[in-house]
Parts: sequence; structure tokens; C-alpha cells
Amino acid sequence: MTTLTQDIKEKFSNLNVLEKIIAFNAVVFILSLVIKPYLGWMTLPSDVVDFILKPWSIITYAFLHYDAMHILFNMLWLYFLGRMFLNLFSPKMALNIYFLGAISGGILFMLCYTIFPSVFQANSRLLGASAAVRALLIFLCAYMPNQDIRFFTFNLKLWYLGAAIVVFDVLGVFAGISNPETGNAGGNLAHIGGALLGYFYAKQLSKGLDIGKGFERYMDGIVNFFKSSKKRPLKTVHKNKSKVGGYTKADFNEFNNQKKIDVILDKISKSGYDSLTSEEKEFLFRAGK
Repeated sequence: MTTLTQDIKEKFSNLNVLEKIIAFNAVVFILSLVIKPYLGWMTLPSDVVDFILKPWSIITYAFLHYDAMHILFNMLWLYFLGRMFLNLFSPKMALNIYFLGAISGGILFMLCYTIFPSVFQANSRLLGASAAVRALLIFLCAYMPNQDIRFFTFNLKLWYLGAAIVVFDVLGVFAGISNPETGNAGGNLAHIGGALLGYFYAKQLSKGLDIGKGFERYMDGIVNFFKSSKKRPLKTVHKNKSKVGGYTKADFNEFNNQKKIDVILDKISKSGYDSLTSEEKEFLFRAGK
């Protein structure tokens, strides 16, 4: 049993950050089959007063799914988007966009149901990772819109894909309003909220502003708060003569590499991936690893 636990921990540690989210979603889905009567405390209500009583639902709803097909499609999207995203950007940025996308989708869902109660069906509930996944997808589409992707037998600009998906989501809202029994107006509203976050994040990042830094610091603070403080034995401190101004050579190399990555990403956003030289592509590939 100990060996099995160690094997699972080792395999989990080798996953990238978005693959870990996929694994967590899968575990929650399996558990939800057992504790289904208690899931109401994790879904996001459309009523703001109900939300105030369970504020954690703005995050937890994104880890619940209706059925096997619902989670399957969301996790497939997340897997393929993750492979593309993490070759270009940091894991922390991926988490920022993912969770902020979920939050934005949830906020738009509640706002529309609160402001337009006569339009949207009352007492609705939201669940699913679609808004978070949409945020990652639209971020990529907005940050490097001219990047070509293979679609069956022809190439397609990335922004075409993003635009088509947003149009379908908007149509889905109206379809859900006209036919609440079979439609999914609330889910599509959340998709649009996630898409708006992804688009805004990408446009601000192209200007040199990472709007997720504040959220990142907040989450780091929560993680550090729950980490058990371990007392360390006293040890002799010596001065490292290899440091210059408090920085090692490795620190300088990391800084220079990051600046080079930023320049390459800026080039991609302006001229597309194909504008890179073979050396730049190789450097970006190595940095992604």
C-alpha cells in the first residue's frame, strides 16, 4: 500500500500544473458520485444573497461537472491548451488565468441573473470548468491571433477559432433564454465571462502589464499561511563570494533568459509564430521544457 501511495505521489509530481488540475477535477468528479446530495454547497447560485452565505462557491463550482461527457470535453480542451500555453508562459500565469477566468465567469453569471430576473430563470446553479478553460483559450487567441493551427486539411488563424467560439456562446445565451428547458443560458454567460477575462488579460500583457500578479500574491499568501512552520536548527552563515550585489551568476542568467523570452513572445504577438528564426524557435522550445 505504501508503494502504491508513493507511486501515485511520484506520478502526480511529474504532471504539469494544468495536468494536476485535470487530475483533481477527475478525483472530485468520482467523489461527487458518492456525495451528490451535498454538492449544493459547492455549486454557484445565481442569487447574490445565497452566494454571500457560501463565498467559496465562486471557485468550487469550477471543479464540479454534470456528467462524464461534460468533464471529458472540458478536460480534453484543458489538456491540449495546456500543452500550447506552458510552452510559452509560466505555470503561475496559467493558474492566474484559469482561476480568474472561473471567477469572472461566475460573476457575470450572477450579475445577469440579478440585474435581469425577468429574462433569466430564477434559482439557477452554475457548475463546470468551462469558463476557466475559455479564459485560457481566448487568452492564446488574443495574444497571438495570427498563429496558424491545423484544422483538418487546412490552416486556420487562431483568432478565427476564438471568434467562432465566442459567437456560439452568445447564440447559446439567446437559445437558453428562449428555451430554458433545453438551453444553457447560465453556462454560456459564464463562458463569455471567462472569455472576456482571457481577452483583457492578453491585451494588457501585450502592453507589459500582468493583471494577475495581485491575485498571484494573494494565493501565495494563502498557501504560505497554511504551510506548517518547521523549526530549523541553528546553522553557521557564511558569505557567498560568488554573489555580486546579492545575486549569483545563475540569477543573472535567469533574468537574461526571461528578457529574451519576453522579446520572442512580443514578436509572436505582432507577427505570428512563423516570423521567428530557427534559433528563436529552438530557444523557446528549450525554455518551455
